[in-house]
Amino acid sequence: CAAVIELKIGQKLNEGKTKQIFELVDQPGLVLVQSKDQITAGNAVRKDQMEGKAAIANKTTSCVFKLLQESGIKTAFVKQHSDTAFIAAHCEMIPIEWVCRRVATGSFLKRNPGVKEGYRFAPLKMEMFFKDDANNDPQWSEEQLLEAKFCLAGLTIGQCEVDIMNRSTVAIFEILEKAWATQNCTLVDMKIEFGVNVKTQEIVLADVIDNDSWRLWPAGDRSQQKDKQVYRDLKEVTPEAMQMVKKNFEWVSERVKLLLEPQASGRVVVLMGSTSDMAHCEKIRKACTSYRIPCILRVTSAHKGPDETLRIKAEYEGDGVPTVFVAVAGRSNGLGPVMSGNTAYPVINCPPLTPDWGAQDVWSSLRMPSGLACSTVLSPEAAAQFAAQIVGLTDHLVWCKLRASMLNTWVALKLADKKLQACSL
Repeated sequence: CAAVIELKIGQKLNEGKTKQIFELVDQPGLVLVQSKDQITAGNAVRKDQMEGKAAIANKTTSCVFKLLQESGIKTAFVKQHSDTAFIAAHCEMIPIEWVCRRVATGSFLKRNPGVKEGYRFAPLKMEMFFKDDANNDPQWSEEQLLEAKFCLAGLTIGQCEVDIMNRSTVAIFEILEKAWATQNCTLVDMKIEFGVNVKTQEIVLADVIDNDSWRLWPAGDRSQQKDKQVYRDLKEVTPEAMQMVKKNFEWVSERVKLLLEPQASGRVVVLMGSTSDMAHCEKIRKACTSYRIPCILRVTSAHKGPDETLRIKAEYEGDGVPTVFVAVAGRSNGLGPVMSGNTAYPVINCPPLTPDWGAQDVWSSLRMPSGLACSTVLSPEAAAQFAAQIVGLTDHLVWCKLRASMLNTWVALKLADKKLQACSL
């Protein structure tokens, strides 16, 4: 483990049931989030010390935030600092717990009599609860949240902000659900919180996501649950029972590291008819790299050297790595169709069309004999995205990047519209 760098810790900004927040004197805009060895349930009606919990929670939350951040989700997390603390951007917290559910269980069943445990929500079920310990965190409607007119770090929480948090919660849940599925675990439900970054005034995922934040059922089986529910359900708290709870928490903190590892590695092989297509192919490679997909460029002409084209094809079919071929050939595209007729792997045509003959040339990529199935995508970035969607079917890390990118595009449009409306007023 890297040596813990000494931080100049300033005043305590906040303290919750399971953590403390300190300012960092030398790093304005950043805070230290220090976990505690305490576990609580029912708004701290039940409260116990659990030795080692701070380290377990910190390890879990750091891994989860790393996964989300590498996917492209905006979070307050900066880096893990020590076994029991991490550094984060200083945020003013929005006092709402956003709850996202895939499977009906827990309090949802009490509030919705007649719904059986195990009912599956598709789309996901969103709920929000106002953080108010004195009143047991009452459930709120969107209207209540809007009427509260919260103002944090200079940002008023209006319709635009509520929509962004709603969308973000769904995307975050889907990313973690996809990641846990690789470990044959069902993410049943989850609660998260957002803050407003005091420096950028951006809404970001903040607080923590650890084993107190979700329900996790291995193999979809509630009797194997590994989350804090085990502690909530204890008839009485004995040392043996606490050992079992701790074991579950440790299991999760070990497993969560595996979520950062790719489950299946795919690759993209770009075949170009000549090096004059290099600039076009570099755009494909650059976009593949943004999804962390290895991308190899090769030069071969199916018209002038079909034997060599098929030899290159065999090279990439022979090592067992799932491959998407992208054919880049100007004028008459023989490359894509020849590849498509001779490999069971997917082939994407991405012809570099020119203004003079493009309208005619494109037909060599579109009109295929029977038995050929190459697709045609004209934009090099979009061809890489399509390849990523194919690879993402088996590699959750690629899928997560695609999912976060979809969210970020949606949020950018939403903010652009808000800005435009503000200008017009």
